[in-house]
Amino acid sequence: MHLARFPRVRLAHLPTPLELAPRLSEALDVEVWIKRDDATGLAGGGNKTRKLEFLLGAALQAEADTLVTQGATQSNHVRQTAAAAAAHGLDCQIILEDRTGFTSDDYRENGNVLLDRLFGASIRTVPGGSDMNAELEITAEQVRARGGRPYVIPGGGSNPIGALGYVDCAREIAVQADELDLKIDRIVTATGSAGTHAGLVAGLAVMGADIPVLGIGVRAPRPKQEENVLKLARETAALLGRPDAVTADMVVADCDYVGEGYGFIDQGVIDALTLAARTEGVLLDPVYSAKAMKGLVALAKAGRFEGERLVFLHTGGAQGIAGYQSQLTGVLA
Repeated sequence: MHLARFPRVRLAHLPTPLELAPRLSEALDVEVWIKRDDATGLAGGGNKTRKLEFLLGAALQAEADTLVTQGATQSNHVRQTAAAAAAHGLDCQIILEDRTGFTSDDYRENGNVLLDRLFGASIRTVPGGSDMNAELEITAEQVRARGGRPYVIPGGGSNPIGALGYVDCAREIAVQADELDLKIDRIVTATGSAGTHAGLVAGLAVMGADIPVLGIGVRAPRPKQEENVLKLARETAALLGRPDAVTADMVVADCDYVGEGYGFIDQGVIDALTLAARTEGVLLDPVYSAKAMKGLVALAKAGRFEGERLVFLHTGGAQGIAGYQSQLTGVLA
């Protein structure tokens, strides 16, 4: 697993801490450590920074002058892509898909959207259910027509190149655990566009680390989510020269905590946000990390993790909380 073979631009503050969460552990009656990928640094941090190190490396190798990407209105990936582009003098063209129908000013203009504009990105919005791959190509062709050189990054940065960021994270977790004499029984993380989950699975498989990963789904039903993760994990392992390293049993997603759908919050999400904030002073985001914590809490209370030591991979995104101000105001006790 020689990642120096791949072009890379150093963007993240690495390694991110691996910290015991003692008060959260006490509340859940299970030992929880937090891998602080909310502390990667770029634009306030988050998991997409690791992916962008390899994606931006590939873009610069291709002599691109414009990054083109897409995401939901309050996309953490889009924010970090816009920041990476700004930091390297590239134009950034982004497409925001309205997946929720929320019309409040805080959701449509604050949080990540405000930061997208601050970083100088050009924003185009499209209705929910749009063919986002087609929309990416429309924007890329517009860039080419005016003489630019676009590099297209899929939603979430989730392709085999982007997933290399979480191959590296898998290595980093294993090294930190060894240094701490820490036997990890399970890694728990949000799973959405699949790149983080798939990269972890591929990295652990190629290393032979034998640490199971549980993805808590934020959007798709379980069969579709596991299909997406398995496909990308296998493609990532193939990129590393180990096409047979990933087996189907390594990919597990629990999609029982999605609620009404992507980007929608409910009382379980609010409770998870509150629990992390008031036990550990840790900020989760409403779309990914809080929904993953919602699942972790429910499973812990059901006895699913009895006797286990968990690592919760915090994917960042607290910048999006401001986009949910109107929904959170009055419900936080």
